[in-house]
Amino acid sequence: MNIYEEKYAWMVKIGEKGQFVIPKEARELFDLQPGDEILVLGDRERGIAILPKSKQQDFIKQIFSDIEE
Repeated sequence: MNIYEEKYAWMVKIGEKGQFVIPKEARELFDLQPGDEILVLGDRERGIAILPKSKQQDFIKQIFSDIEE
């Protein structure tokens, strides 16, 4: 669901085994294919973020850049 200028949100249910399905629209938007790896980040205050593999390297570089400063 498009919320505002390239910002999206989707509701998903967590199954009994803690699994959820990434909505089709999100998979298409981020070109997620079966077998792709995603990075799941967690922050107790801010929640969970999921990054597709194509965005992981840039994000990790940014983290280390912030640490070095």
